[in-house]
Amino acid sequence: MRIERLTQTFDIDVELVHFPLHPETPADGRSLADLFRGRDVDPEAMYARMKGLMDQEGLAYGRRTHTYNSRLAQELGKWADTQPAGEAFHDAIYKAYFVEARNIGDPKILVAAAQAVGLAGDVAEDVLRERSFRQALDADWEKSRQYGVTGVPTFVAGRQGVVGAQPYETLERFLTEVGARRRG
Repeated sequence: MRIERLTQTFDIDVELVHFPLHPETPADGRSLADLFRGRDVDPEAMYARMKGLMDQEGLAYGRRTHTYNSRLAQELGKWADTQPAGEAFHDAIYKAYFVEARNIGDPKILVAAAQAVGLAGDVAEDVLRERSFRQALDADWEKSRQYGVTGVPTFVAGRQGVVGAQPYETLERFLTEVGARRRG
């Protein structure tokens, strides 16, 4: 929602660049307790913060006990971006992961998400089996390294960046500071 509002306010092009957040996560996932062990992180406080931010955006946000490897979801997302209405796939994956706590590393879940938004399930299966968007995703991961991305989301403009879920006003100020033109 913030992105849509920003594109209405500023003359900007938005490009989704994927980032390898915890690429070492096994296919069957990893518990959040294990992920944060020894890192002085309060999972309940983290959940409450994110839930509050998502509520402000009008986005559903559920409780998760695990994190899952997003590599295949990102590869299928790159394919979806080449399809009419492919943007809806990203919303479906958000819902599967952040609302329903589903394993987005599971090809069956990914194909079902693609079909749910009107994308061809048989083609999605082929994309995953053949890994035909692997190089495109590798290019995204390299670009994110070049940008210095260390977390998601990261907003980059004018060779500067803002990391983390930020209020709309912070992003508006950021775009103004980097010289983005306001729409008429």
